[in-house]
Amino acid sequence: MTHSPETPEVPIRPYAVTAAEVVPGDLFALTPEDAARHHWYVVTHTLPVSPEVIRVTLRPPLGGVDREEDLRREQTVTVAGRRLDVAAVPRVSSLSLDGVEFRDGDRLVVLRAVDPMADEVTYVRRFGAWHRDAGEDSGAGATDTQVRRWAAGADSEGRVVRHEPRPARTAAAAGPRRVVVTGLGAVTPLGVGTGALWQGLLEGRHGIRELTDEEFDGLPVRIAGTVPVDPAGLLPRQAARRMNRAAQFAVLAAREAWADAGYADGGTRESGLDPERVGVSLGAILGDASVLVGGDRRLRERGPRGVSPLTTPMTVPSQAASQVSLDLHITGEARTVTSACASGTEAIGQAVDRIRYGRVDIALAGGAEAVVTPAIMASFAAMRALAEGDPNHGSPSRPFAKDRDGFVNGEGAGVLVLESEEHARARGARIYCEAAGWGLSADAHHVAAPDPSGDGIALALRRAVRDAGGEVADVVHVNAHATATVDGDLAEARALRAVLGGRDVPVTALKGHLGHLQGAAGGVEAVAAVLTLRHGVVPATVGCAEVDDGIDLDVVRGAPRPLPDTGDLVLSNSFGFGGHNAVLALRRVA
Repeated sequence: MTHSPETPEVPIRPYAVTAAEVVPGDLFALTPEDAARHHWYVVTHTLPVSPEVIRVTLRPPLGGVDREEDLRREQTVTVAGRRLDVAAVPRVSSLSLDGVEFRDGDRLVVLRAVDPMADEVTYVRRFGAWHRDAGEDSGAGATDTQVRRWAAGADSEGRVVRHEPRPARTAAAAGPRRVVVTGLGAVTPLGVGTGALWQGLLEGRHGIRELTDEEFDGLPVRIAGTVPVDPAGLLPRQAARRMNRAAQFAVLAAREAWADAGYADGGTRESGLDPERVGVSLGAILGDASVLVGGDRRLRERGPRGVSPLTTPMTVPSQAASQVSLDLHITGEARTVTSACASGTEAIGQAVDRIRYGRVDIALAGGAEAVVTPAIMASFAAMRALAEGDPNHGSPSRPFAKDRDGFVNGEGAGVLVLESEEHARARGARIYCEAAGWGLSADAHHVAAPDPSGDGIALALRRAVRDAGGEVADVVHVNAHATATVDGDLAEARALRAVLGGRDVPVTALKGHLGHLQGAAGGVEAVAAVLTLRHGVVPATVGCAEVDDGIDLDVVRGAPRPLPDTGDLVLSNSFGFGGHNAVLALRRVA
């Protein structure tokens, strides 16, 4: 069901002739109106019926069934200016689909055969409806009844319709493994634990506070999303002294996720696991900037002897991953990803691939960050990137809002336990969802500002959906990066509109609740996205009283909303300074 070899070369230059002048091979339209709407036939045969009447046999130029027309010899008709090879035009009929049992995964190919320049259009059946098989969704899908009607009327309407059943599954060589989420852990400005995070999100509370310590005196902005408890107090004293603040967050979140996945306290050995088959993958930008600043201060105040020997190991961004591997005795690998504010999401994606391709069976993945320090706050303020406002009168972070004026710096950690599906099912684990895919891209635009076109973000979104083996029509929710900066929110919204194709997909942004947790943002927001799938509820966006007209997205506001059941993919977005774009795709598991 393709163009004949001659068809693409035919110039469509309609002109009028009499029926007596028509010969086989002419590209024929009965009226000028038919020609204008690209409704042509190839004359395959002519036969005199009487001295006044000629019978012409017609076939759509891209293939179809024949029809006959009796024309008076002097009758005016339209031809296209070039003859076709009649033998190259196939004679085909569309089969009836009445009684055919359709299944998700079936394909339908439709060709408007009367248009010489038409292309085949493919539909794929997903979730009981037929959707255009394209990079961007074309709207609501067709029903089974409509598809059967298309096939029934195809021959008379000059179309060819072909149904391609989903191929039967056959045994094949081993390929990438499916990865699932079995455990969650979080330490955020809303409190310690995923329960505190989820409850705070549903209740519309925020964890942004005024920075009252003396070291923040004199700063132009003194608000941040800070964890409300000292993490060191929740860990053994000796162990806490050897961890920076970000590592303390990471260990607490990892312990919660480990227990939530059903593993024994203590780590791999206590859980009967081979520690070489378990890995850690955490994102961080700086980890804990205060350690290096404190070491430099003590050097100037007390000299070299005043600097702790732990300053260097506690300064490196990899300390969080290192401490998690030490705490749970994980020897498979301890990876650290540093890609600005996309670090946490990219770290999860890297872990997905490590499990997919058999490097490890289990991974703790996410992000941890503690950069609420005077120097970092001053730097962000100098960039005019920070929001101002009184946290007592609502969240100063206002994602997608018309009056947004910048982000709020924050801290915390979010960790997921990822496993190969066969490993999780073999031990009877509770599965939250599938970690189905992820996508990366780079803007290559500016050291700090996003590409206003949103093209790089759109590329990462499409790659995540494709890596998940899905279609854009499968996306039912987006957890947006949305830092509440003017340009960043607009670029992300532009990308989402381009990829989603105008569909009303509910979008939420959590930085009104939490502030921007930097390298930890992707981990914490992935935890929230998993919980959204688990509970079927989309938290509302805090701080967005009125959506900016330029956003044009279905931003969930006011109150949580039920998660749509028309698809199965949730996307979690993270974008960072320098043009780092990372998107995680999570799939609902029945």
